[in-house]
Amino acid sequence: MVSIQVSGEDKTAKISDWSIFWSDKYETLQLTCHYPSKRTYTRPLSDCRVSPTRELGEMLLTKPGSTIVKPIAKATIYGERYAVVHYPKADKPYVYKMDNIGFAAPTAMKDAPVFHYFTAVANVRQDRAESAADGEIAANVVRQLEKLPASADTALQAYCTGRNGTLTPAQELIYPFGLNESQLAAVEQAFRAQVSVIEGPPGTGKTQTILNILANILLREQTVAVLSNNNAAVENVYEKLEKCGLGHLIAKLGNQGNRKDFFDDLPPWPSSEPEPAPTLDEIRALSARLKQHLQDHNRAAQLRVELDEISIERRYLQQWQEDSGIQAVNSLDRYGLSPRKTADLMAYLAYLGEQRIRLRDRIELLFNFKIFRAKSFAQGDTRLSVFHALQMHYYDKALQEKETELQACRESLARGNFTALLDELKTASMRHLKQHLQRQARPSDSFDAKTYRQQQQFDAFVRRFPILGSGTHSIVNSIAPGAILDYVIIDEASLQDIVPGILALGCARNLVVVGDNRQLAHIPVALGLPAPAEAYDCERYSLLDSCIRVFKDTVPRTLLKEHYRCHPRIIQFCNQQFYDNALVPMTEDRGEAPLRLVVTAKGNHTRQNTNLRELDSLLKLFDDEGEPLGLDGDGCGFIAPFRAQVKLSGTHLPAAFVMDTVHKFQGRECDEIVFSTVLDKKRYNQERKRLDFVDDPRMINVAVSRAKHRFTLVTGDEVFTSNNGYIAALIRYVTYYAQEEQIVRAPVVSAFDLLYREFDLSLARLGARLRREDSRYKSEQIVSQLLREALSAPACQSLMYHAQIKLDQIASPSNQDWTDRERAFMARASCDFAIYFKVGKRPVGVIEVDGGSHDRPEQAARDALKNGVLAKSGIPILRLRTVESRIAERIGDFIAQWASPAPGADNFKEGW
Repeated sequence: MVSIQVSGEDKTAKISDWSIFWSDKYETLQLTCHYPSKRTYTRPLSDCRVSPTRELGEMLLTKPGSTIVKPIAKATIYGERYAVVHYPKADKPYVYKMDNIGFAAPTAMKDAPVFHYFTAVANVRQDRAESAADGEIAANVVRQLEKLPASADTALQAYCTGRNGTLTPAQELIYPFGLNESQLAAVEQAFRAQVSVIEGPPGTGKTQTILNILANILLREQTVAVLSNNNAAVENVYEKLEKCGLGHLIAKLGNQGNRKDFFDDLPPWPSSEPEPAPTLDEIRALSARLKQHLQDHNRAAQLRVELDEISIERRYLQQWQEDSGIQAVNSLDRYGLSPRKTADLMAYLAYLGEQRIRLRDRIELLFNFKIFRAKSFAQGDTRLSVFHALQMHYYDKALQEKETELQACRESLARGNFTALLDELKTASMRHLKQHLQRQARPSDSFDAKTYRQQQQFDAFVRRFPILGSGTHSIVNSIAPGAILDYVIIDEASLQDIVPGILALGCARNLVVVGDNRQLAHIPVALGLPAPAEAYDCERYSLLDSCIRVFKDTVPRTLLKEHYRCHPRIIQFCNQQFYDNALVPMTEDRGEAPLRLVVTAKGNHTRQNTNLRELDSLLKLFDDEGEPLGLDGDGCGFIAPFRAQVKLSGTHLPAAFVMDTVHKFQGRECDEIVFSTVLDKKRYNQERKRLDFVDDPRMINVAVSRAKHRFTLVTGDEVFTSNNGYIAALIRYVTYYAQEEQIVRAPVVSAFDLLYREFDLSLARLGARLRREDSRYKSEQIVSQLLREALSAPACQSLMYHAQIKLDQIASPSNQDWTDRERAFMARASCDFAIYFKVGKRPVGVIEVDGGSHDRPEQAARDALKNGVLAKSGIPILRLRTVESRIAERIGDFIAQWASPAPGADNFKEGW
């Protein structure tokens, strides 16, 4: 019961209604009394008393159907009907009807140690920014952290407290982008918990899973932001939505440039009528029928992998038995042994060893294996022969058993019409979604970049564009102040730093984290700030890892198992090495050669994070086998751990190659991937820090899983053997599974390999011909011998060479164009080899041998000076790096420009 007093007089019984409003004329709050006679009476609220009245302090104001939460300084609620709200720093109060608003107590999250730590991290990064651009990015994060609403129902509140909320399980889910067994589980889990994690190994359909989650959010008429610090990941979602006619629902926001482009060309609302669509009940029935067959679908794929594995093991066993001269015995089929019983019998024979068969052994053979006659299992060669036959019998029976199971799975899928049923569910789900969207009242399209974030506009804006796309750095700036979306999905979360990743958590109620912590992680910045708890440590963990550690067993984690990208033989390395064989390759092996290993000759081939020998060996392979298979399809990628090797590859490999570091290649794929490991066996490259960087398991996982149809590893001989890490395992894997002709060892040998303790035997003859008197440097001994042999050709009889000739004896110092620096340099510099015409002794060319010291800046400057002096003198120079190959060929090509045709017998006769 509400009572109204005006100027001390109780008006409650006399009035029919009352209202409160703000008068701009009098700049005060007014109360109006409404009488049954339609007369009204208005007085300042300060002269009136409304009971009951209650006061609220700092609160958050919400409105039904609005995404925006506003902090208020205080509020007075009159008769539970009107609220007079005072906003911070506002000049006047605002009056709301209580029917249209709600109040929620703000959380103390921003005062907690966890949030203080994140704020400190952002501030220190701003202070230590190495460039103005980095400083502005860091400052922007600081500003956005301050803007986050202190709402108790955000994902950030759950994250900072470690308490994951539960949601009512969704009963009606649609799958317009298709599904498999683990994608089905991932979509269901996303609507059961406030925070959920989807672990998406390479090629397992992360984007497809995200799209199905988006479809169900749209069906619920909710809002969602899809974010990543990797633009390619978000663009992939855009592309798929646009392809299926849902692109008009996306607001491509983010930085100011993206926003301008978006608002300059707003996507139009579709004008066509949607096709007739089934009901949700019909879609649910389709899903239920399909679920019955998903397990068979996965089992069939797994059986194909197991059959392939057993076939390879059988082949190796058969080869070993043939090489060992083991003769086949009569068939063991008469014993009716299953693979398990075969293994048990082998174990029993191994237990018997050399012992003779006693009565109790005969009983064991009879009762356990139904073997009545033990003569074939007697001692010595007979028993050993049966043991070897049992080995082959095991594989034969295992193959037969799995083929039978595979056939049963295929027949079950055919009976259930699995493929058609899956297509029917996709089509029905998409039609239902589009029909649902079209039935909604057509939203406004009158938005612009300057005003869309205003409260009155933003709610309409997210009704028109319920899917927001942005980077994690800019999400708070992309939405209205205080806006809280229903969902945020963060893709590539293993690459997402905790700060600014938490910005997204602060403006959404529910969070879906998508990533793979067995792929490359973000590179943390060392700040030295202690975290309030280990799970929040920005220097140790990505946002993905942090969420897993913060929520522990309370966060639903779904591993996407079905793999669709790589040839099964390629992804099986990652599966065995990194995923505990949890993946199910859905691609098929059709007898291709998907693995290739190129091992370079032993030696010190690495210079400043480059390895030219690996590139030369790769080019030799292409010459021998033809172009890479990806150059006509989805491309061929060359990847390496170091930027310098990628840059060098750009001057040697065909232009059609896509070249980048492994880190930059995450999220991409090619028909063929070539992975160059770069390191050699020099002590420096064998240091733990260098090896750990190149042999990082996440890097190897990413490198291998980029290849769709073929993966080529180019590496040095025994470089990673002592490390016995992941590259060593990859080499063993390729060696075991690749066809013999796909393993190429030392395809390119250089004369300079004689500089190293271990060199190819084909160089031994050259080594025996070297002369110590040529030089104290072995590299120059090699070039001297190769020059002698090249100049001994009849066409080069007019040429000769000398070693260690002073530069001022080759380039005339009398030339008036020399600078003082050049003259000083010429007086003390010399050339390794000078080529002359025998007649006239005129120098025509210079050969320089460049060792590792020539990579140093000071030596490189001297080399450039020498090149300039020789160029002014018109004398060409050939530089031979000790890491290069084709040395004899390059020397021959260089001196051929001064060679002359050798006179034949007829020429001599004519001359005489």
